[in-house]
Amino acid sequence: MNTASDRTRSPRQAGKAPLSRFCALLVAAFLAFGPTACSMLRGGKQSATAPAGVSVPKGARGTKAYTVRGKTYYPLLSSHSFREEGIASWYGPDFHGKKTANGENYDMYGMTAAHKLLPFGTKVLVTNKENGKSAVVRINDRGPFVGDRVIDLTRTAAERIGMIAKGTAPVVLQTQGTVAGLKDGDLSGGFYVQVGAFANKSNAERLAGKLKKEGSGARVSYAEDIRLYRVQAGPYPGLNRAEQASDSLDAAYPGNFVVAE
Repeated sequence: MNTASDRTRSPRQAGKAPLSRFCALLVAAFLAFGPTACSMLRGGKQSATAPAGVSVPKGARGTKAYTVRGKTYYPLLSSHSFREEGIASWYGPDFHGKKTANGENYDMYGMTAAHKLLPFGTKVLVTNKENGKSAVVRINDRGPFVGDRVIDLTRTAAERIGMIAKGTAPVVLQTQGTVAGLKDGDLSGGFYVQVGAFANKSNAERLAGKLKKEGSGARVSYAEDIRLYRVQAGPYPGLNRAEQASDSLDAAYPGNFVVAE
């Protein structure tokens, strides 16, 4: 039984999206501009304050939160030695080809999965407690947000652990290794915060100058495909630092978003 209809899709559609994003999503945002790219990468600048009864998991300092169905989640900064037990479900045709929370297209024939907290890119060994069958999947989506379910698998992964017929199964999750590029939950590299895009170069340079006077580094980057001059604050050495800068720029430049070098 396909249990896809029971799950809420990515937090980009239901609240603030977590931002331990990887290069595919960041590059996509880099090629875009304005509110559209902001929505894709950040899920909108919404409050990340946890409601009563929700606590920040240990080690989740500085993590971007997201809210689904009134509950706020704080994705982990590290997947090291993570272990969890609960119910696995799977999602298939209704979501095949649609965007996952990290910007990839969902492939129900691949070996990926949705998890509420683990960093994108984490590899997880999923073992069906009823039959001992296992499969390794890569986290690229958020969910499931139903009951005691802890992971949503692709159809192929569900087949490999023998749970297609029932639709759900009790499982044990164990992370495998670490995520490439992550150090204590941060993604290193060159990042900028895009605050505006102009058809007129002089306007772009004027805003860049204003940013510099305010104490931020800044550059003007011309996007030939869309014929716009993009104004970007930075650079920042890691994604977390860029996200902090993005938050501090919210009041003056609402709708800003992080892009990769």
